Amino acid sequence: MDPVARQTLLAAMDAGWADPRRLYAEASTARRLLDQAREVLAQGLGVRPSEVAFAPDGPTAVRWAMEGLLHAARRRGARTVASAVEHSAVLAPGRHRATTAGDPSLFVEVPVQPSGALDLPAWNAALQVPGTVAAALQQANGEVGTMQPLEDAWDACRRAGVPLVVDAQACLGRTGAPTSYDVLAGDAQSWAGPGGLGILVVPEGTRWALPGPPDPDGALSGPTRHTPWVPLALAAAEAWQQTGATLDADAREATALVDALRAAAAALPDTEVVGDPVDRLPHIVTFSALYADGEAIVREFDRRGFAVASGSACTASTLEPSHVLAAMGALTHGNVRVTLPLLRVAGGRSEDVARFAEAIPAVVAAVRAEVGAPRW
Repeated sequence: MDPVARQTLLAAMDAGWADPRRLYAEASTARRLLDQAREVLAQGLGVRPSEVAFAPDGPTAVRWAMEGLLHAARRRGARTVASAVEHSAVLAPGRHRATTAGDPSLFVEVPVQPSGALDLPAWNAALQVPGTVAAALQQANGEVGTMQPLEDAWDACRRAGVPLVVDAQACLGRTGAPTSYDVLAGDAQSWAGPGGLGILVVPEGTRWALPGPPDPDGALSGPTRHTPWVPLALAAAEAWQQTGATLDADAREATALVDALRAAAAALPDTEVVGDPVDRLPHIVTFSALYADGEAIVREFDRRGFAVASGSACTASTLEPSHVLAAMGALTHGNVRVTLPLLRVAGGRSEDVARFAEAIPAVVAAVRAEVGAPRW
């Protein structure tokens, strides 16, 4: 978490502790602070404050984004389209709806290229099927970093009359905010804000509504009917302002550091670095090592002081084989996912990356030796 945002959070626990829906003086203060936080986030995203709503976290924001489109279009159909590498907040509910209805065609997972980028011809074809009322696509994949052809995908959606949900959980604060969407979802943690706060942007022209009664405090919570804890919203707004001031410089350095990590991993025998090497997020890299177990690699790196991940980034951080890598046709076992923190929260980032790159060969060799893999 951004250190200035952390200070804001602590201060706001005294100033904005009250329930902003109430009428007493402290509640009015909390409501004013919440409005200020919403205005900061809206300005950064290039939208109106009334179009910004909150959710308990990023995955919930993504799920609500899809639910709102489906509910608003329930009289026209129920078919949805998503890429095969979407977050589980899209894939799991979509598969469940199709299974419950006994109609697999209600949820279509569009394939991706080996780089992880969307297959645009397949996407265009899927959108043309009658009864399609919603589509979902990440701005970039949070597991391999590949940017999606968002503008082309949104153009196809507009031609087909299908609204598009864009999942920007991995991107906000690390690259420019997208503009090609009908509903946008994000997570405050992506720009070094606090956990427990998702962001949802629903432009006024989008037909979107969650099921249930209308919210009497709609001006407060926006379309989600969720009023966040005010200190979280204030801390997220402060972190957004801090991030915006350094975004370009941070991205340039992170890109160079990830290039170094990609080169170090690619130099190992039987090791595959996945994702687009150029059109990607600046701070994410994933590589897979043959003859190695991902959980064992994580433990070995942890023993050396590095916190990395394995398995899928989109299924509650489980160690299940990655559906993203499977959709790309890449090696699904023995994978390591590295996400660089922002420089503001990790001042020794360059030195850490250098030490990590130096440790990769020894870690992979040690894990391979445990299973009696060949030596090189």
